[in-house]
Amino acid sequence: MTRIEQLCADKGLRMTEQRRVIARVLSEAQDHPDAEELYRRAAAIDPHISIATVYRTVKLFEDAGILERHDFRDGRSRYEEVPDSHHDHLIDLQTGRVIEFRNEDIERLQRLIAEELGFELVDHRLELYGVPRGSKKSGH
Repeated sequence: MTRIEQLCADKGLRMTEQRRVIARVLSEAQDHPDAEELYRRAAAIDPHISIATVYRTVKLFEDAGILERHDFRDGRSRYEEVPDSHHDHLIDLQTGRVIEFRNEDIERLQRLIAEELGFELVDHRLELYGVPRGSKKSGH
């Protein structure tokens, strides 16, 4: 049983065979796939899975706190398992590749800014967008 399947079981979600396939595909993903990519990967395993099933399943998993949805400005929602520890993202605008990182200086600075403004930071998301050094700059 994959980690996502276990989280579904822990939360009492009914797991159909198609949901299991989608959970496995998500657990094995090393990237941040969108629903269409999840559909392609799941349909390769079970050709009876529909795109509508994928959309319903990722919404169910997101509502249950199992998946996080990211909108990285490319018009496609991408998904990843809710991480064990916080990380931020750098998105390569040329390839769409998503790089996860953590920087303690940035984390400290965000807490400091919230504190200076009279808040206790409880959550945040940081997305950096860039192109590789030396490449032609896009108009972003």
